[in-house]
Amino acid sequence: MHNNDNSTTPEDRRERLGLGVLFGAIYFIQGIGEPTEGLIAQPVRSLLSSWGHSAGEIATFAALLSVPWVLKPLYGLVTDFVPIGGSRRRSYLLILSVATSLSLFYLYLNPPGPGSYAWLLALLLVPTVGVAFSDVVADALMVEKGQPRAITGQLQSVQWGALYAATIVTGFLGGYLSQHGHQEVGFLVCAVAVACTGLLALFFVREDRLPSSDDGARAAWRALKHTLAMRALWGAAAFLFLWGFNPFSSSVLYLHMTRTLRLSEQFYGNTVSVLAVAAVAACIAYGFYCRRVPFKWLIHVAIVCGMASTLAYWMLTDQVSAIWITAAAGFTYMTGTLIQLDLAARIVPPATAGTAFALLMAVSNLGFVASAGLGGNLYDAWMVRWGEYAAFDLLVAAGALCTSACWLIVPWIRWQPGGARAAD
Repeated sequence: MHNNDNSTTPEDRRERLGLGVLFGAIYFIQGIGEPTEGLIAQPVRSLLSSWGHSAGEIATFAALLSVPWVLKPLYGLVTDFVPIGGSRRRSYLLILSVATSLSLFYLYLNPPGPGSYAWLLALLLVPTVGVAFSDVVADALMVEKGQPRAITGQLQSVQWGALYAATIVTGFLGGYLSQHGHQEVGFLVCAVAVACTGLLALFFVREDRLPSSDDGARAAWRALKHTLAMRALWGAAAFLFLWGFNPFSSSVLYLHMTRTLRLSEQFYGNTVSVLAVAAVAACIAYGFYCRRVPFKWLIHVAIVCGMASTLAYWMLTDQVSAIWITAAAGFTYMTGTLIQLDLAARIVPPATAGTAFALLMAVSNLGFVASAGLGGNLYDAWMVRWGEYAAFDLLVAAGALCTSACWLIVPWIRWQPGGARAAD
């Protein structure tokens, strides 16, 4: 499974560089425009907090807003089996970027007023679906282009490095908008950014035109049935669900820092940027060692990193500790995330990349959605019973314990298509 870069030709290297730039640009834009974790994530939380909503209500809002990410297998089926004009990827990127940009621009022109909890959620679900669907299309392209060249790990590093590079900017800017009450400006910035994805798709995405054929459709469905019968796929799905099932969510962390520790909105936004810098460093590092370290070791590293990135918050007390903890957590969390994503990209067959990769990501997101709402409500209940600090510490411990359960799944994830071992 090791890749020898010395054997590649100059043309191969230029092609890989071009792919890296394309996917990096797409993910940079996603890092700005994604409603649940992008530029508008903190401004939306600050709006809800200013309207008087509790930690449980804000965490539930975030969990419900993440539901479109759980539906990613449906988007994968569409992009894999319903081409538009002979295109499975490029056409969808164009259509989705336009729809997402228009919906965000509408939010800028018609920002919801105080108390519009349900209305704000409904309005934000549209761009969330658009970004989630676009993510499925981009991931399918990544697998199609990267797996035959054995560069899925490098492409994942580029993609997520670019996404967190965007987060460096959005963390600071999101904190500024929240601090100064200009939340609606975030919708405009995101609308403009997402429109750029359409331009990238129009001018730089290349794919072979697919003929309309009943034989082709039947072959695609046979490939899908083979994929869904793979033991490796379901082992990886179980692993990703448990890794994502962490009741210690960013919503709880945000409320603990801004309400309990009384740190400013701007400072919290700055910590998001610090986390992003550390994540970019983790992406760069993973790009160098992902094909040099046996994957069976990396699986264990992912679990340890997931636990460490949560347990670090036990030491959170003030601004200084927040900076150091955020940097450490950002590096370890991103390392674990990249290993998961690389596992998924190595396992799924290119013929059903959109559906299979989306299925794995949806299962991971399901773990997040299920645990985020649970964590917020546990935090509320424990806070009443034991106080804010004890409730926070207990939630940190619960999060790390949930991640440790991933070791139960490791024996299931040792096979790839064709009999090759994913853990080799």
